[in-house]
Amino acid sequence: MATPHLDQHKDAPLSADVAFLSQALLSMLADQCAPKVQTILAELLDGVDAQIVMGEAIPQLNDEQLEDLIRACSLFAQVLNIAEDTHHERRRRIHEISDDAPSRASFAHVLSLLRTQNISAPAIQKELDHTEVAAVLTAHPTEVQRQSILRFQREIRTILEKRNHLSGSRHLADIKQQTEAVLLALWQTNETRPFKLHVADEISNGVAYFDLSFFCAVPALYRKLQNELRQTYPDVVLPDLLHIGGWIGGDRDGNPFVSADTLHEAFKQQADAVFHYYDHMLDDLYQDLPLSTRRVAVSQAVLALSAQSPDTERARAEEPYRRAIAYIMARMSSTAQSFGITLNSRFGTSTPYANASAFMSDLHTLQDSLRHHGSTLLAEGLLADLLRAVSVFGFYLMPLDLRQHAGTHAATVADLFAHADLEDYLTLSESARQRVLLRELATQRPLFSPYVTYTEDTQKELAIFQAAADIKNRFGETAIRQSIISNAEQVSDVLAVALLLKETGLLSVQHGQPASRLNIVPLFETIEALQNCIGVMDALFNLPWYRTLLQSRDHLQEIMLGYSDSNKDGGYVTSQWSLYQAEAALVDLYQRHGLRLRLFHGRGGSVGRGGGPSFDAILAQPAGSVAGQIRITEQGEVITAKYADAANAERNLETLVAATLEASLLPHNTDEPDMALMQQLSDKAFTHYRKLITHSGFIDYFLQTSPIQEIASLNIGSRPASRKTLARIQDLRAIPWVFSWTQNRLMLPAWYGFGSAVAALLQSDAHNLAKLRHMATHSAFFNAMLSNMEQVMAKADLSIAQAYVGLACDDKAAANIFVLITEEFTRSRNALLDLLQRDTLLTDNRSLARSLALRMPYLNALNWLQVHLLAQLRARPQDQHLLQLIHQTINGVAQGLRNTG
Repeated sequence: MATPHLDQHKDAPLSADVAFLSQALLSMLADQCAPKVQTILAELLDGVDAQIVMGEAIPQLNDEQLEDLIRACSLFAQVLNIAEDTHHERRRRIHEISDDAPSRASFAHVLSLLRTQNISAPAIQKELDHTEVAAVLTAHPTEVQRQSILRFQREIRTILEKRNHLSGSRHLADIKQQTEAVLLALWQTNETRPFKLHVADEISNGVAYFDLSFFCAVPALYRKLQNELRQTYPDVVLPDLLHIGGWIGGDRDGNPFVSADTLHEAFKQQADAVFHYYDHMLDDLYQDLPLSTRRVAVSQAVLALSAQSPDTERARAEEPYRRAIAYIMARMSSTAQSFGITLNSRFGTSTPYANASAFMSDLHTLQDSLRHHGSTLLAEGLLADLLRAVSVFGFYLMPLDLRQHAGTHAATVADLFAHADLEDYLTLSESARQRVLLRELATQRPLFSPYVTYTEDTQKELAIFQAAADIKNRFGETAIRQSIISNAEQVSDVLAVALLLKETGLLSVQHGQPASRLNIVPLFETIEALQNCIGVMDALFNLPWYRTLLQSRDHLQEIMLGYSDSNKDGGYVTSQWSLYQAEAALVDLYQRHGLRLRLFHGRGGSVGRGGGPSFDAILAQPAGSVAGQIRITEQGEVITAKYADAANAERNLETLVAATLEASLLPHNTDEPDMALMQQLSDKAFTHYRKLITHSGFIDYFLQTSPIQEIASLNIGSRPASRKTLARIQDLRAIPWVFSWTQNRLMLPAWYGFGSAVAALLQSDAHNLAKLRHMATHSAFFNAMLSNMEQVMAKADLSIAQAYVGLACDDKAAANIFVLITEEFTRSRNALLDLLQRDTLLTDNRSLARSLALRMPYLNALNWLQVHLLAQLRARPQDQHLLQLIHQTINGVAQGLRNTG
């Protein structure tokens, strides 16, 4: 199969892998599928247009053959993804061992820039000491693949890597047989779940990534960063500036299944994973340190640990390190038991550690002794990795955030007020709410009474915070640090959470001076909320009570910015511009109030939800908005794409650290966007976008010409697809909204309104073209916005999208709306190419162009199959087998596109 966009030299190994996997898959399918299905796949492989192939084939296939074809196309998309990922990793390794300059997204490159700019070691140390970078895993449901499927995919990747290092017909025949065996297992495994996920399942899935990658990647990355620092700035010490965070088990916004029990369950599963990891690491360390007192002078502190060891074998008499490690393992076994976890340590039990710091103290005793007698290489190896892991993961693995909707917080406060015979809270004005909340927050006197029966929702909310207090007491203060308020719009939304913290022991008031054990984090997510957030935060910071509260949080106020809902609310251009403006204004506001800013970016995988390359996204932020502090959500299929294996995880985490340091320490080497021009562009794009989504027939068009109903019934998450109903866009969750537009290949949330906005600007002033082109070249913000839009538009297919129009009940009304969409798509694509000064999309992104070319035949085939099945399901809505087949096409399309939500 001749594939465009391949560099015949660099991509020769990829071509070989694609051919090998394709033939292995066809060979396996020869025994599993009917000849008709095999013929169709061969035609797709040979490059025959999918629309023609499917148009001729679908009427000839029975139900079993149709299902086999869907499964086969999905499998092709999977194995081609694997070939692509393997090739990326291969090219990265080649680049690393060559004499080429390090990647611009690497820590080494940033350090070289710092040296070039004469940034001093003390300045770097000061910045690092105040740096926090967090990738926060959420359970937002866009990951359609099961863990079982992901495991098989990792096996294929391992086989591919082995194949590239073997020669000889016998070895290659064995590799081919292994590959076909894994493909057969994949073929015979259900790709979609036959049951709805529970929160406990999501917790397990999130924790699984630590065994898959993070336990290896995080210590390895720290080691790499420290080594590179020593080469460039030998006196700089690397603190714990990077961690993995999570929402799974504590995010209850719109998810009625998250409770105090799920929060406890999350930490139970997390602790189980981290204690078993430490036990494994200690066992390896035990094997690595049989050092004899005849050969080394061991410290008295190590000998003291050794003297308490349960390892009394005669062979250990001269091996104090092993004896000391055995003692540490016994203590860790007892510590795990105190958390309800069984380690089955071969050295029994001993006195449990009070906390992770006590565990680290014993490990430091070993490390100090090794360094003292000249065994620095041993001190800096596995032991150093374990110490870093304990410092980062503690006894809780990853810190979890709490999150809830502002309306739920308000209802809880109202119930507390009602039972305390206070004001009717929900009927109060904003100023009155602030007044009564500050009144109650001025005293430690509680409103809550254990003798009162509150509503079920109130009891549930209070129980969550009480569970958080218990977890912090058991696991440490850093186990839970944030309480996020989604749909925050007013000062009272923040004060209401403060009151709930006070009622549950997480906020104390002594002599009128408040101190909180949690950061209270407002999430501004709609266009209006982003525009108003400066006034809200300014009013909040002007409250003496709240300023005192921030003293207990190191004068740091975190704010979360919502990419998803702002995009659904106002379109891509206005969302991006509103976010940028809000960030820039927040920088000024915080400087004026003398506070530290940390932004939490609620990004999704798709461009319509803030997705795109992380490195460019961070550098495109306004000057001063990073300042060493950044948190970014990772969700759905993006978690798999970035973190399913250790090498990829290490590279993606390094990108976050490198970008954060470059944005924080180096001059903001980019033009600020033209404020007036961008505002005009945003206003016009917003008007055009809102005109579409408020069109009287638009919601029916969306519901009928996309698989939103079928996505809502997919077993990919515990959270409902909408807060209330699917019949109103404002109630729809942003994830299924974007997911649906990717399935019908319109990708509408990532571009609609842009073309009309550009056309209006050019019509009003011909000089605007030059201004926009200048911004596209010299403004990191505008360039990143256009680049992300380009990537998405390259995945759109209007001929496929038009086929979905035929699913509408009112053909004429749907066709009219589709005309509006297609006209705007053409305008937007032409405007994009005009500003980028290119003739075709992806001219500067050969990697993505190549990737799409490989997968497109099977991706397009799946779309044509999906349209056919949706038409049948509209006629037979109770047919569960049809629904199951549609779910399989959704799964396949999502894998082919690789960024669904």
